[in-house]
Amino acid sequence: MKIIDFAWVLTGVLLNAAAQLLLKAGARSVGEISMSDGSAALWRSATGLAQHPGILGGLTCYAISVVVWIVALSRVEVSIAYPMLSIGYIVNAALAWWLFGEQVNAQRWLGIAVIVVGVILVARSGSTN
Repeated sequence: MKIIDFAWVLTGVLLNAAAQLLLKAGARSVGEISMSDGSAALWRSATGLAQHPGILGGLTCYAISVVVWIVALSRVEVSIAYPMLSIGYIVNAALAWWLFGEQVNAQRWLGIAVIVVGVILVARSGSTN
């Protein structure tokens, strides 16, 4: 894979990862959303979330990532590009641990490492068009 093609893919992946983290930050602002509290409570949560900068930022990152991803797919085979989304697992696990204090134990890191090995194998199998 050419470096510029990888850059498009990686940019799409990182925007997607940023979107997840921003959405998580927004979701944390309202706490756990309970479906058992009735539709009024759900509506209050939804309206509050719709105005939260994290939610708005996350949705913006998603929108931009779609455009970037389309460019990437125009340049790279989908069977190579799509597995690269797994890079987001590493980014999100590390940043969720750092930003939100989420626990990432050794078994989870091992699972992520297995995914990374798979992504490397997929990337190296690509054609050089």
